[in-house]
Amino acid sequence: MAAPYGGAVKTALITGITGQDGSYLAETLLEKGYTVVGMVRRASSENYERLDHIRDRLELRQADLLDQLSLIRVLEQTRPDEVYNLAAQSFVPTSWSQPVLTGEFTALGVTRVLEAVRLVNPAIRFYQASSSEMFGKVRETPQDERTAFHPRSPYGVAKVYGHGITVNYRESYGLFACSGILFNHESPRRGLEFVTRRISDGVARITHGLTSVLRLGNLEARRDWGFAGDYVHAMWLMLQQDQPDDYVVATGESHSVQDFVEVAFGHVGLDWIERVVVDPALKRPAEVDRLLGNAAKARERLGWAPKVKFPDLVRMMVDADLARLGPRR
Repeated sequence: MAAPYGGAVKTALITGITGQDGSYLAETLLEKGYTVVGMVRRASSENYERLDHIRDRLELRQADLLDQLSLIRVLEQTRPDEVYNLAAQSFVPTSWSQPVLTGEFTALGVTRVLEAVRLVNPAIRFYQASSSEMFGKVRETPQDERTAFHPRSPYGVAKVYGHGITVNYRESYGLFACSGILFNHESPRRGLEFVTRRISDGVARITHGLTSVLRLGNLEARRDWGFAGDYVHAMWLMLQQDQPDDYVVATGESHSVQDFVEVAFGHVGLDWIERVVVDPALKRPAEVDRLLGNAAKARERLGWAPKVKFPDLVRMMVDADLARLGPRR
């Protein structure tokens, strides 16, 4: 693994800092002594819940992936050494109901950030949050950096564009631009709209007597699930190398939604079969059946490996939702 470049205190700009990954990455960079600037969209109400514990150590600046000029200005004002582009319309089901908006944020938004970097300071190191959803209808298992893409959602298509334009700017302009092809990564900070958090929250609510059943879609879909706190460390490592490149970040283990359900309900001593209802309305129009990553390149070149195992991740999420709901009734 290459030694971190430079020796002075660095400044990092994180788009999407209010999300799950953004909050963990901000923590990681603060621990390493960075000045951390978070880019946020202007809104009528602030939603910084995931940042409350570090809010006083961050600098937040308003800008928008849809507004090129605002991106240029925030780079000029903050002068970052590194930019981590985590912002996107990232909920896959929404990408079918809002495909154009998804494309504007998740695809063209990447181009706007890259172009701002090129114009303001081409020496900035850039990280793009790519996704295993780009593989979609997989051509081979496991998937690595050379596996062909066949996305199965507007979100996946937009991520392929964002990935491709990052490679293009690296090759065309010599930018230090990397893409992390991250497989599914979860945590107690995951949004309630995602299936893993829906499961952990549902188990907690059933345990507390607040509901009696949990409604889910396809229980057979398989994913490579890891802990978001582990994965943001891989993002940082990519920008510390001598040369920019793209890396798959994954655990190398495949688990079904049903596996997640079984561990979650088993953790609180309940039988999931009696409490889970399969709802066809929650199934995707085009499903991604199995994703399994090969992170050998990240292990060999970055020295990265996941620390949190699948059962521990599930139990962590269930425990957090139990605690959030208070003492059991």
